[in-house]
Amino acid sequence: MTRPGRSRPADLIVLGAEVALLAVAVAVGALLNRQGVRLHADAAPLYASWRPHLGAGTPVALLVAALFVWRGTRWGSDTRWPRLLGVGYLASVLWTLSLALVDGWSAGLAERLTVQAEYLHEVPRVTDVGVMLSGFADRILDFQPDSWSTHSAAHPPGALLLFVWLERIGLGGGTAAGLACVLLGATVTVSVPVTLRALGAEDAARAVWPFLVLLPGAVWVGASADGIFAAVVAAGLALLAVGGRPAAALGGLLLGFALYLSYGFVLVGFLALTVVLLRARDRLGVLLAAATAVAAVAAAFTLAGFWWPDGYHLVTRRYYQGWAAERPYGYWVWANLAALLLSAGPVVGPALRRAVTAVSVRPPHRPFATAIRQRIAGPGPTVWLPLAATAAVLAADLSGLSKAEVERIWLPFAVWLLVATAHLPTGHRRWWLAAQAATALAVNHLLWTVS
Repeated sequence: MTRPGRSRPADLIVLGAEVALLAVAVAVGALLNRQGVRLHADAAPLYASWRPHLGAGTPVALLVAALFVWRGTRWGSDTRWPRLLGVGYLASVLWTLSLALVDGWSAGLAERLTVQAEYLHEVPRVTDVGVMLSGFADRILDFQPDSWSTHSAAHPPGALLLFVWLERIGLGGGTAAGLACVLLGATVTVSVPVTLRALGAEDAARAVWPFLVLLPGAVWVGASADGIFAAVVAAGLALLAVGGRPAAALGGLLLGFALYLSYGFVLVGFLALTVVLLRARDRLGVLLAAATAVAAVAAAFTLAGFWWPDGYHLVTRRYYQGWAAERPYGYWVWANLAALLLSAGPVVGPALRRAVTAVSVRPPHRPFATAIRQRIAGPGPTVWLPLAATAAVLAADLSGLSKAEVERIWLPFAVWLLVATAHLPTGHRRWWLAAQAATALAVNHLLWTVS
C-alpha cells in the first residue's frame, strides 16, 4: 500500500480537481441560465435556487456534525457492534431531520411531497391497485387527460405503490410520507456496514460508519422518495451478503421490487453481482436464489398487467416530452458529476483514488492464474463495491436519461461510493468528516433545495 505521507499530495490534487469541477459547473450553469438556456435549475448543477437562510434545525445539525467530527472515528472503532448500528441509525435520523428542519417543518418535511409533481398527488386517484397496475403504462405519456404526474410517470408503479400502501395503513399525508423517507432512508447506516462485515471487512465497516452518518445526501433523503429507494437497495444487498439462500431470496425480493421503483435500478445489478462474487461460500446457490426471487417479483407485476419493457419504452418518450428535451446534454453529462460531489461529499474523489490504487498495487510474484485471482479477490469489498457503484453512475450519466437532479436520483449509488473511505488513513478521517459535514451544511443553508 502507498504510505499516507506520499498519498496526501495526491489526495489534495484530487480534491483540487473536485473543487475546480464544481466551480466550473456553477459558473457555466450561471452563464447558461443568464443567456436563457433552459437548464431548469436556477442553482445548477443542483436542482435548487439560491436562498441563504437559517432554520430551527440549524443548531441541532451543527451539534451532530461537531460530535461526529470530534468523536465519530473513535466511536466507530470502539463501540460494540449492535450498539454501533443503533447509534448510527439514530444519529442519521437526527442529522437528516435537522437538515430538513433548516427549511422549516412545513417546507422542509410535511409539505415536501405534497406538490403536484409528487406521488402523493396521485394517491387519492388510486382506488383499485389492480386497475392501477394494469393501466399504468397507458397513463405514462404526457398531454392526455389522465396522465400521471411527473414523478409517478417517470418511475415504474412500485414507487407509487409505496405511498398507496402507506395511506392504506393509515399513514397518509405529507408528514407521514416525509417521515417515512427519513426513517427508512437512515437504514443505509445499518445495511452498508452489515454488508461489509458479512463480507469479512468489519474494520472497514467501522471506518466507513461515520461517513454514512454524516452523508451530505441527507439533504435530499429528508424528504424525497429516493431516500426510501436507497434503503431498499442497500437492504437487498445486505441480505445477499449476510446469510444463505433464504436470506438471499429475501434480498432478491427487495432488489426485484427495486426494479419497480426506478428503471435505472437495472444498474444495481453491478452491485448485486459484486456482492455475490465477494461472498466466501455458496456463490452459485445465493445467485440462483436471488435471481429466482427477482423473477418472481417481475412475474407478479407482469401478471398484474404491467410489463416493465413497455414502461421503460414509454418513459423514455415521456422524458423528452418535458424539461429533458431542453436540458443540454453537453452541460449535464459532466455537471451531473459535480452534483454528485455535493451529495456524496468531497471525500469521494480521494477515497476512490485510494481504492483504485489498492487494485493497481503489484502482488508478489506468483503463477499467472494465482496472481489474477489475488488481484481480484485481494482488495475486497472496499474496492470492488465502490467501483461497481462508479460503473453504475457512469452508465446512468452517459445514457442521457439522468440530466440534472442526480443529487437525489443517485443516492442509492452514492452510499456505496463512500465504502472507499475505508482506505483513508485514520489520522485524516476527522478532516474529511469535517469536509463532509460542511458540504451538507453549506448546501442546506445557502440553497433552497427541491426534491
